[in-house]
Amino acid sequence: MRLFFVRYKKTKERRGQFMEMLEKLQTLIPVFQKREPALDQLNSFPFENIEDLKKIGYTKAMLTENGGMSLIEYVQCQETIAKGCGATALSIGWHTGLLMEFVEHGHWNPDVEEFLREEIQKGKLINAAASERNAGSPLRGAAFKTTAVLDGKEYIVNGEKTFTSAAPVLDYIFVSATIQGSEESAVFLVPAANAGVTIRETWDSVAMRGTASHDLLLENVRIPEHYIVEKLDQGAKLRRKGSLLHIPACYIGIAGAARDYAIQFAADYTPASLDQPIGTLPVTEQLIGEMDMKLMAARQFLYRTAELYDREPDVSIKTQMAASKSFVTNTAIEVTDMAMRIVGARSLSEKNPLHRYWQHVRAGLHNPPMDDIAYRIIAQEAISLARL
Repeated sequence: MRLFFVRYKKTKERRGQFMEMLEKLQTLIPVFQKREPALDQLNSFPFENIEDLKKIGYTKAMLTENGGMSLIEYVQCQETIAKGCGATALSIGWHTGLLMEFVEHGHWNPDVEEFLREEIQKGKLINAAASERNAGSPLRGAAFKTTAVLDGKEYIVNGEKTFTSAAPVLDYIFVSATIQGSEESAVFLVPAANAGVTIRETWDSVAMRGTASHDLLLENVRIPEHYIVEKLDQGAKLRRKGSLLHIPACYIGIAGAARDYAIQFAADYTPASLDQPIGTLPVTEQLIGEMDMKLMAARQFLYRTAELYDREPDVSIKTQMAASKSFVTNTAIEVTDMAMRIVGARSLSEKNPLHRYWQHVRAGLHNPPMDDIAYRIIAQEAISLARL
């Protein structure tokens, strides 16, 4: 199934840059798929895939000096990567998402902005580390146990973070911490190579194991006083973050790969009891039709949300964002399950990619926003509008 492309207004040159990038990503799909089984190994990571993305300039393509991307373009790129390897898409999505958020809002501290831009141009990678073990999710209002203490012209950072995706290849980490002696919290720029920064290999999830989302340990890590990316005030919490659509884009990409495998299997497989492929059977046709319809609906929802975000820069669309993530992720699970039903028992074979796809799409339930938060956001808007 070909991806559904939304024509977003832009210059011919810009459109050409995007299409060229998308074509490069599409050529990587079979390469990534071939490497993907190796990510079942404990503490594995798609190092080669990340290097391939660097080589084609994808890790810096979001910056305006490199052409930039609209959200609708970004979502299409992330979906394409995920068709090749979900762990690669989700891992690089956190890096590229931070870049897109900066391009939209320009919220980085000017004292570190120029330095970060230069490092990203060199191929350096970043990710944010906010979640902490037994502390709850920051998205649910949990306070940070990680602390930063000013000592002369340096901050000393101590704490532990969880779910640090792409940990083995990060060059810089945006660490959220409480500023000791105050009621403020901030995001600090921590070079991964600094003394006191270590990665504890704790990520043993059977889903998305290749993201290497290990624990980050910070023990008396010293950074310059000006290495504050931003203060986490109310404005930062309310800021639009359209780049988070890279999450549902990842899972619909994985579901698309599952769909493609099932379709090819149905077109080719002729059991001894039949004289034609199973794809010609009415029961299989019904499954394929339903599967494709679900995938179309999810894509339309996702792409329409991204398109609306691009066209309405002053509108929050928080409700649509939450609804899109929940709907698309749950649909990805349904589509992958249907693909397995088409292929049958052999979909559970260790050599078959479908069992991995099924595990991976379920991980989307635990990426933000979770379903309960999405439903609450939708309900609160509905009640609010009813009271007008």
